[in-house]
Amino acid sequence: MKKLSYLIIAIVVVCLISVCFIGCAEKADGTVVVTDMMNREVSVTPGSYSRVLCLGAGALRLYSYVGDVSLLCGVEAIDNTTAENRPVMFDGVSRPYQMAFADTFNTLPICGIGGPNDQKPNYDKILDCNPDIIITQYSDKDVVNKMQSTLNIPVVAVAISDADVFGQKFQESLLLLGKIFNKSERATELNTFVDSQLSLIETKVNSIDVASQKKVYICGLGNWGTTNELMTAQNYGLFNVAKINNVVTGLTKDGIQGIEAEKFMDLAPNMDAIILDAAAVKNIKGKAENIARLQATKAWQDGEVYLEMAYNAYYTNIEIALINTWFAAKSVYLDLFTDIDIEAKTTEITTAFLGKDLNAAIKAKPQSFGGYQKINTATFFA
Repeated sequence: MKKLSYLIIAIVVVCLISVCFIGCAEKADGTVVVTDMMNREVSVTPGSYSRVLCLGAGALRLYSYVGDVSLLCGVEAIDNTTAENRPVMFDGVSRPYQMAFADTFNTLPICGIGGPNDQKPNYDKILDCNPDIIITQYSDKDVVNKMQSTLNIPVVAVAISDADVFGQKFQESLLLLGKIFNKSERATELNTFVDSQLSLIETKVNSIDVASQKKVYICGLGNWGTTNELMTAQNYGLFNVAKINNVVTGLTKDGIQGIEAEKFMDLAPNMDAIILDAAAVKNIKGKAENIARLQATKAWQDGEVYLEMAYNAYYTNIEIALINTWFAAKSVYLDLFTDIDIEAKTTEITTAFLGKDLNAAIKAKPQSFGGYQKINTATFFA
């Protein structure tokens, strides 16, 4: 009898726990509570949204990777090339998400200006678009909370990491979007693709002793489009994946930053190769002092300067960063990557991310300067 009583009690407890768990996880109307990338709890109803708005640098890009762009009810002016008085600083740069869906974006009403100088909500414009959910990559939690309380709709924050663009924040953001928009299979598929690409690179360079390899300078990394040959990074994520020996060490912090001209010149004789980000070219062309610094490097004198595409243009283009990783690895370790054609790789990656082959479109952008290449140092800046 006592054992039977214990069994009945156990069954009741299990039932109560199950009811509680189901009730906490999902309400009768399908609403669930998700934790966004600002660690905010937001109530959403997956698959119920038909009017989506994306605000802030990078939000529309991440949504475009996973979501249905036909559900968008507006875009920032920076992403609609027909809008008047719009920021144009990135128009000459490859932004694959904008290039892939320009026909859609250009038909949508404007929900705000966008761009690096306008990272705040325009409530009048937002209300005109009448969204039922907002995806944002604003960095100020108070702004995001106020936006949700003011508009009385879910506002969900996504994010990526500057140091590890392919890492946890990026992948969790995709999974979060997948959950909200019933695109979990798509989010998982893209995360798996990125992991597989990184694994392929890592397998090829696995046996390399980094310290014994040529020293490479990552040159001209973008920071809101303002950059030159002095902008660089140590502990650079893309180099870490490809096991590239970064000549820049000893800085007080990681991440994209400018170094002193004296530091650059100290490093110049040890730069066996340079990977030049296309974002910097427009700020170096025609400037004798900047070009002279590059000409003083061993890499320039040996003809070992390579052009990658700008991957920071209204925040980070993840697919460009991934192609850049392949390109840097191939440029530094040519013998290990003879089977890799960068144009074919660009096609593969842009198709995986956005469903379209954007290789030709990327090369055609004015600030791509002809695309991935080994630079002719005698003529490139002429």
